[in-house]
Amino acid sequence: MNKSELRKSLRQRRAAIGRTERRRAAVGLTRNALRHGLLTRYQRIGIYLAHGAEISTLSLINRALMLKRACYLPMLSFGRGRTLWFNRLQAGQTWVANRFGIPENTTTQQLHARQLDLLFMPLVGFDDGGNRIGMGGGFYDTTLAYLRRRQAWRKPFLVGVAFECQRISGELPHDPWDVPLDAVLTERGLYRFKRRNTLPALQDHLSA
Repeated sequence: MNKSELRKSLRQRRAAIGRTERRRAAVGLTRNALRHGLLTRYQRIGIYLAHGAEISTLSLINRALMLKRACYLPMLSFGRGRTLWFNRLQAGQTWVANRFGIPENTTTQQLHARQLDLLFMPLVGFDDGGNRIGMGGGFYDTTLAYLRRRQAWRKPFLVGVAFECQRISGELPHDPWDVPLDAVLTERGLYRFKRRNTLPALQDHLSA
């Protein structure tokens, strides 16, 4: 399949997950994030509000805030630009819907992706090499394009968030501008991948 066909198939697979399974998956997601130190090792955490059939990130966000971590939500650039900025999540903020109907918070504390320590990213599908299929807008790839030019210092640590059923055996189709993931967090565990300047292969899967 090409990217478009895979994206459609994976979205249908994700949408078929029942309500009870979704609740359990969200709990498992947070448990695994804690188990592997993702919410304690990093201070400035980029994270998103789940939209549509995506696995819920609310428990993950709440736990990070309880641990006194600074959480930042993505915001679309003004106009039609594809670079994301990240607004700190705090009490008493004003919320507005962006052009896709996704809520965004307003704040004076705004960061570029390179200032984050950890970035949780949405996805439609992923493989054992850290390749990711997103919604097709190219926002994260555009925002993180600078990482493809860095070999040593690389921030933030990129973690895709997904249901286990979104994992694909074999290699997903990908383009030169696609930015690979460092890890993927699911309700079953954490997949870690080798850096892309080495052979893109699954390093380990730490199951729950």
